[in-house]
Amino acid sequence: MNLRDTLLASLSSLPGIREFHLHVLVSSPRKHGNLFPFATPRPRTYLQDILILLSEQSTPDSPRVLVSAIEACVYNIPSTSCAILYISKVDSTGQASAPSPTPALVRALILFYADPATRPVSVDHLWIHLFARAQNQYLFPNSSEYPKKHPLSDIKLCAWWKRQFSTVIGELASRVGNTCRTKLCYLLPGLSEFEASHSLERIYPSTDLAVTWTYGHPYSQTEIPLPCPCPSGGDSHRHLGQCIPSFDDDPKSRFIDEIAYTTDADGVRSPERKKRPRTDTLKSHHEEDAASGEASEKKEGRSKKEDQTHKEVKKVSAEEFWERMSFRQECIAGAVTGFFVVAISATKPSPLLMSDVSPLAPQPGQVSAQMNKRVLTSILTGHEFPSTEKAVWSTKVLEDTIRGLCDGLKSNPRPTLAPDRSGRRTPEPEPARTALAPPQTPPPRLVNGKRPIVDVSPNPFPEPVASLETYNSYIFGSVAVNKPPPPKKDSGDASGAGNGTTPTITVLTARKKRTKS
Repeated sequence: MNLRDTLLASLSSLPGIREFHLHVLVSSPRKHGNLFPFATPRPRTYLQDILILLSEQSTPDSPRVLVSAIEACVYNIPSTSCAILYISKVDSTGQASAPSPTPALVRALILFYADPATRPVSVDHLWIHLFARAQNQYLFPNSSEYPKKHPLSDIKLCAWWKRQFSTVIGELASRVGNTCRTKLCYLLPGLSEFEASHSLERIYPSTDLAVTWTYGHPYSQTEIPLPCPCPSGGDSHRHLGQCIPSFDDDPKSRFIDEIAYTTDADGVRSPERKKRPRTDTLKSHHEEDAASGEASEKKEGRSKKEDQTHKEVKKVSAEEFWERMSFRQECIAGAVTGFFVVAISATKPSPLLMSDVSPLAPQPGQVSAQMNKRVLTSILTGHEFPSTEKAVWSTKVLEDTIRGLCDGLKSNPRPTLAPDRSGRRTPEPEPARTALAPPQTPPPRLVNGKRPIVDVSPNPFPEPVASLETYNSYIFGSVAVNKPPPPKKDSGDASGAGNGTTPTITVLTARKKRTKS
């Protein structure tokens, strides 16, 4: 069962009368060398992008409207048989019928990669990373202006994510039993363990006692291997750059960069002053030797700077990093943020590991990374969702765009040329080209006289070309739900203790001070 069918199966169990329309875009693997930028050597990593769009239709005659979206990334590190699922953004427009399909969609996505039976990446260990930060909107521009959208506050958002992970791990345990080890960690910078636990339990009390959470980071444990390989062979000598992965738009990555490139003693350094270019073009052998000496000195200076950045990262331990993280502006700007890490490891190595298949080989149903990026950019820059009318129009344009990209990116058939039987040897002039030349991979660029790590070798596999068959079999799907609607919640106070009666409100009146006559 592919990802699209798994998500549709989870949506089919929701109550209510409606029809869901789902679009799932999973890009083909590509090389990525910046997951651990301060590790030496950098592990070979392969990246996939995931974009999930869900629209809802209340009646067969009503228009579709987008209600939920998920953006995520999957990193595959074959050297350690690890994969990382990074959930970047989850958003809703607030225009879905109750109950919202977003929780079911999120849990189905996490469980699809957590379960070794359905995981499409051949690895033994999976790490799930999430940074929870409350915002009015993430993927749907101007959706916060819709009156029925109620974004969760900072504490409620952290409690919501903890509840989703607990539900997924509980269901995973019922599926796989003792064949998998799990470790769940969370950290709310600026709050102690008692404060964080009390704040989250007050909103969503824990129902599954079998799921155990650890307050802190998971980089000191040795039960589940970390994604980055340790060159020394043991986990005890790991430094910060080999523990914490670097993601886009992540405060951990920005803080590590600041530690690496800003020293305590020198602070932020000014750039070195460049020498004036010489006007004469003739150089003697002495000048050429001097120029080559300067070039070698520059290379040595760059290597020294790289060594200096690695030394600065090695000075900071994981405990000190998270302690200092509590004082970062992104974590103390008046709102509580949360870091969640879930590790899942198979107790026995999977016998189905396909070592003969390259991790770069595209699988059926995958699209190119450019198509995924094009659709996501269109959502963020070309559409808005402040009202039902605009959301309906944006939904139609986006869904037609995805279908059009799958139908219109077919390669033009090459014209067949009849064999020349005239016997002439004089070359004929080439006919005028009616189509652009096929794209070719340019030669790798040299950086400082060396080939960069990200361009070690080109991708031997061509990018997948989407078609209508791919669209109908892997990308688009719909499911109709016809079940009794959920019971309406009784009115109650903010803590959720509703008993069907209106709470008594005591109004205090201020006494007027009597003045002496």
